[in-house]
Amino acid sequence: MIITTTNAVQDRTVAEYKGIVFGEVITGINVFKDLGAGLRNVFGGRSKGYEEELTKAREEAIAEMGDRAAQLGADAVVGTKMDYEVLGSDNGMLMVTCSGTAVKLN
Repeated sequence: MIITTTNAVQDRTVAEYKGIVFGEVITGINVFKDLGAGLRNVFGGRSKGYEEELTKAREEAIAEMGDRAAQLGADAVVGTKMDYEVLGSDNGMLMVTCSGTAVKLN
């Protein structure tokens, strides 16, 4: 499955638009990652735990979107957009969403 942020796939033409597809992931950040991030906030530096969780959530959202496009018979998803939000009363949840247009290519 080709997934791209562009509106076209190089050297290919869109034969059919299958519809808009989405991928959504909501994940919790555990107390140990919160403690590590808190220390990073005080002393500076990158939060590896949060970065790993964000990468994992992003990859899962893209894979879910690709799976939904494949169920429609698409070859690609074009015009992909990503969004990130924090949720929950203590901002302890991370939501990653992506959307794009599933297409059949020539």
